[in-house]
Formats: sequence, C-alpha cells, structure tokens
Amino acid sequence: MATSKAPTNPASRNRISARIGAITESATLAVDAQAKALIAAGRPVIGFGAGEPDFPTPDYIVEAAVAACREPKWHRYTPAGGLPALKEAIAAKTARDSNFEVSANQILITNGGKQALYNAFATLLDPGDEVILPAPYWTTYPESIMLAGGKPVIVMTDETSGYRATVEQLDAALTPATKALVFVSPSNPTGAVYSPEMVKAIGEWALAKGIWVITDEIYEHLVYGDAVFSSMPTLVPELAERCVVINGVAKTYAMTGWRVGWMIAPADVIKASTNLQSHSTSNVANVSQVAALAAVSGNLDAVDQMRIAFDRRRTLMVDLLNAIPGVSSPLPEGAFYAYPSVAGLMNKSIGGTIARSSADLAAIILDKAEVAVVPGEAFGTPGFFRLSYATSDENITEGLARMHALLSSATG
Repeated sequence: MATSKAPTNPASRNRISARIGAITESATLAVDAQAKALIAAGRPVIGFGAGEPDFPTPDYIVEAAVAACREPKWHRYTPAGGLPALKEAIAAKTARDSNFEVSANQILITNGGKQALYNAFATLLDPGDEVILPAPYWTTYPESIMLAGGKPVIVMTDETSGYRATVEQLDAALTPATKALVFVSPSNPTGAVYSPEMVKAIGEWALAKGIWVITDEIYEHLVYGDAVFSSMPTLVPELAERCVVINGVAKTYAMTGWRVGWMIAPADVIKASTNLQSHSTSNVANVSQVAALAAVSGNLDAVDQMRIAFDRRRTLMVDLLNAIPGVSSPLPEGAFYAYPSVAGLMNKSIGGTIARSSADLAAIILDKAEVAVVPGEAFGTPGFFRLSYATSDENITEGLARMHALLSSATG
C-alpha cells in the first residue's frame, strides 16, 4: 500500500530565501544613512560617504520636470523600455560625447544605473558563469552578479598600478566559465582613469577571448588634468556586439535622486532586458524621464562648472590626506573620490582603541572625530578608505583637520 509523504512544515522553512539572504547592505548608503542619523540627533558629523554631487540639479532640468507634472499625458503608463524621445536623445548624446553610434532600439531606460546593471547581469548570465571584476570595485557589482547566478572572479589592483588592471592580470583570471568582464573608467571607488591605449588593449583582449564587457561610464564627464575618458566600443568597434554600456544622469547632472539610468547593448539584449523590466518595475517615472531628456539634450555648461569645483576639491582633499601620518593617497584622475591607504595605522592605538582593520578605524573616526568614511572592506580591499569630495571645501578642510588631530595621536 502506497504511503503519502507528509507535507513540509512551512514553519521549518527559511523565512528569507538563500539568494536574497546572501545580499549585503550597500555599505556606501549605510555609511551615509548613519551619518545623516547622527546629524539629525544633533551631532556635528561631516560625511564623506555619499557618492553624489552636493550641487542642485540645474534649473532648466527642474523646470522641464515642473512642466511635465502639469501635463496629464505624463500621469499615465508609458512604454516599459523608456520614452522614445529620451532614447533618441541618448543616442544623439552618446554620438556627441563618445563618438559611439547607436540606435534607439539599442537603449533601455532604467531606474538608475543600478537597475541597468541588474538587468544586464540577469540577461547575460546563467548559473555558474564567471565575471572578471577588478578590485577595488563598487559595492553593487558583486551583489548583482551573484543575484543573477554568476560568480565574481576578483582581480586585485592597488595604488602601485594606479588601481588599474592589466591585460596580463585579466588573462590570468580567464577560465572556460568566463562570460564577462566588468570595466569601469573613471572608477568608483578609486578615481582611476585608464588611458586610451589601455582601454583599447583590454577591449581587443576581450574581443579575442569572446567574452562580454559590461562597461560603466557613469563618470564619463568627470576627468581631470591630462586624463581623458575613452569609451571601449568606440576604440574597439567590433566589440559592440558583445558590449553593454551603463550610464545615467545621476553624477553628470547632479540628479542622483531622480533615478534615471540606461543601458546600451545589442538589440536582442535590450529586447530581453526590456521584457525583464516590464515584469519588475515597468517604466521609469515619466517626470524623471522628461527631466533626463532636458539634461541630455542640453549643453554641458553646468557640468563644466561642477567639474571645476571637483577638480579643486580633489587636490585639497589629497593634500590634506597625505599630511596625516600613516595615510597615503594618490591623486585621483576622475570621478569624485579619493582612495587612500591607511595601512600605516593598522594595529595602532587611537584614542585608546586598537584599529585592527580599516573597518575598525572608520568606526573609531566616526565615534571620536565625528567624520564618516567608507572602509575599504566595502570595495574588496581592506586597508583603504573611500572619501567623497563631492562636498564643500569647508567640509573637506574641517573633516580632515579632525581626522588629522585624531590620527596623529596613534601609538604602537
């Protein structure tokens, strides 16, 4: 006589799926939230954690959004893949800024660059696929890869190479399971910018190996000194059929809260990613899309003014960091982050507390100097800090003076 199997007791199952339970909180957002909570409680915390410009969104962009709010047509659903006019404008902007010719059907408008990354990995990766990821890396990359079932394969860089991976390092990480490379220039968290020659060499290597490249170009307009931004599919046109470009308005136009990004990819990848988005979020908020249309269709005058301020702040921050005993920071060439080594302060007593890691040290600095920084553990490289100089000169001067006073007392 057959016996029936008793159903599994629902109470015995995990409340949270293993896939989601494995995700770690965004360390950069966590530090920013902690700093804001302390400020709200009355503490004079200076935060270097947030990766967002401190400037307001330019007026002409805001006015476009205000007008859109009054238009009933923007109160309704629009195509899940984005407004056609915005996609056309992004194609024109990409040709203008990167000399990369694409059509509207190669573009998907997303809720910020994070959704573009999530869509890209979810569309390209099958369980077990490997993705080469140079470190230091932005905290979201490995989480998005793993959510898609992929495996990040970390390639370590450090300040001796300017935080740039070489073709030889990438080749050493290649296996039969490699599906893609994540490439970022200018870099978050280091501010590193790859030369056109290096970008081309890496693109040609990826093309020869038959792997995809997901290239994050969100900081394309924030380069300084002699550094230049280079778009990989422009330098290696044959790679365009195996390349996904991630971008958005957040950093360039001081629009982090508007949540508009995009991905550029071959049409079949965009079609599949659009199908995914149609079941996840559907269209990006229409008012934000209209604001983004004004941004990418306009000139870069406001962007240039912000870049001038960031350029001044980066030298100010790095000079003050390098004056602190035990801290060593190269001068970043792009984005708006400094990434100093704090290895010289490890295992020292600071204010009576031993700093056994950069995470420990960041906690000590927040508690005793009321300055918020993001430890290198968040970016895959313990022993470093990320500090954003997308804040005022006064905050940079005061915050680093507090750090200098505290860290100069380190003993041991």
